[in-house]
Amino acid sequence: MKKYSNYKSNYDKFPVVSVTPDSENMCWSGWSAITARLRTELDIVKKNVRILVIDCYQGILDEEVKQALTQAFPKAHWFNSADAMKTSGEINTFFKDDITDDEIFGYMTRFHMDCYFDDKKVSAVRAGINSVESGEIIVYGVGAAYLCEKSDLLVYADMARWELQLRFRRNEISNVGIENKKERPGLQYKRAFFVDWRICDRWKKKLMKRWNYVLDTNVAGEPKMATAAAVEQGLKKAASTPFRVVPFFDPGPWGGQWMKEICDLDKNTPNFAWCFDCVPEENSLFLGFGDIRFEIPSVNLVFAYPRELLGNPVYGRFGDEFPIRFDFLDTMEGGNLSLQVHPLTQYIQEKFGMHYTQDESYYLLDAEDDATVYLGVKEGTEPAEMIQALTDAQTTGRFDADKYVGSYPVKKHDHVLIPAGTIHCSGQNSMVLEISATPYIFTFKLWDWGRLGLDGRPRPINIGHGKEVIQWNRTESWVKKEIYNKIEKVAEGDGWTEEHTGLHECEFIETRRHWFSKPVTHETDGSVNVLNLVEGREAVVESPDGAFDPFVVHYAETFIIPASVGRYTIRPYGESDGQLCGTIKAFVKHNV
Repeated sequence: MKKYSNYKSNYDKFPVVSVTPDSENMCWSGWSAITARLRTELDIVKKNVRILVIDCYQGILDEEVKQALTQAFPKAHWFNSADAMKTSGEINTFFKDDITDDEIFGYMTRFHMDCYFDDKKVSAVRAGINSVESGEIIVYGVGAAYLCEKSDLLVYADMARWELQLRFRRNEISNVGIENKKERPGLQYKRAFFVDWRICDRWKKKLMKRWNYVLDTNVAGEPKMATAAAVEQGLKKAASTPFRVVPFFDPGPWGGQWMKEICDLDKNTPNFAWCFDCVPEENSLFLGFGDIRFEIPSVNLVFAYPRELLGNPVYGRFGDEFPIRFDFLDTMEGGNLSLQVHPLTQYIQEKFGMHYTQDESYYLLDAEDDATVYLGVKEGTEPAEMIQALTDAQTTGRFDADKYVGSYPVKKHDHVLIPAGTIHCSGQNSMVLEISATPYIFTFKLWDWGRLGLDGRPRPINIGHGKEVIQWNRTESWVKKEIYNKIEKVAEGDGWTEEHTGLHECEFIETRRHWFSKPVTHETDGSVNVLNLVEGREAVVESPDGAFDPFVVHYAETFIIPASVGRYTIRPYGESDGQLCGTIKAFVKHNV
């Protein structure tokens, strides 16, 4: 029996930012209550023509929403944004250079919502809206508010990206403006990542201050609607207090068994490979309105309160993007990750339109005795020889990784730094907390140990990109000196010790580990802090002046401290009271 298999999980998979215990007149559940509320709002409007606009993020199940509203407003004049869009062929041609023919990578589009629409069709729809002399008008769909800028009621139907991806996999939805439900989900995801989500996010940010209501249809058949004021209240609270985003878990061809036990996941699933537990662009945020758990994309918080959340120096550098990523990679009783490399900053800017790159690190939450990490190249490696061997492996199915790539033993609480351009791979029997920059799909796989993906297809290999960015001078001597377990004590006090564990000088993230059996004081110092409880079952985060309620965290949970919090303390709590606990903290370097 593995040492983690008898662990009693206390990991919270559904963290909530509690807004208010009184949800009356703030949040409604079910189509009956939602449409009744909208009916009440429209009846207040004393005009011959009353306009309800329901603008949507990508991925809403349109038929469910339309059926509910048609029943509630049977005499309403309907206008669908899809009817004013360009044809699928025209949209594909327009975005061709951003979508690209690559299986994995596109180009971060610079375009906006108007590019989906046909000017003549838009004029016709607007004329149709203006021709209505009495009654109710419903304008619905992605970009609905683009067609009808003035409305009596604006509802925004938002969607979490994880649920979006699941709907792609189930062939339930298409990309914006086209009909491609049957397309391979990976291609749908790529197009959404590089085109649809960029445009929908830009449009969402323009609309946020105009919303009257926000609609949550992440669970089919179980809709919820909250007032924009209530959502604003929840986001404002999250920007000034410790919080967690909603983690999501996914199996993979190399996945392991650790998260299944520690995070109390479905025992019938063969493995879990990934967990995104702090990637606000992808994760959700639960707002609690009494007993109602209302789900919105956590990136909405970044858009609404970037300075309070990120801090002025971080916002000044990255804009309204959350630059720190924490996620789990589980290979316990699984397999090696793919041998891979990430692009240098100049390369990612030129090839993909992303302005900062995927610098990484592996913090070992757990490891078996035989755990290793591949890192850098062996001394004397000839680049052309290794690239040819990798290329040949795509047909022979054989690559001698140990001949070309350094391999190092790792144990629990080691921290391995991986600046972009460094060949790397976590081996089997490791539980990695990946502490990294937020870009998360820019992985150039060089060798995948001859495996197929869960879809039965070979996982795409990117030797062409990889060979352009591999830093061949990062050999064993460089690795040992620069990035392999570089830990040093920097401070200590009564019942606590602080250590610097990384990251490398090429990376913009700083990490500090604290061991503590008594309260230890932290300062955000102008940057959002992201932490994980890497040792101990429970700890509590508190404000020295009572600015926020005590916030309890459990083993392996990632939590966010907004820059606006300033000073806070962490101490052992509950089952861990008086015992030694540990946190790893990441923040953006800026005092240089």
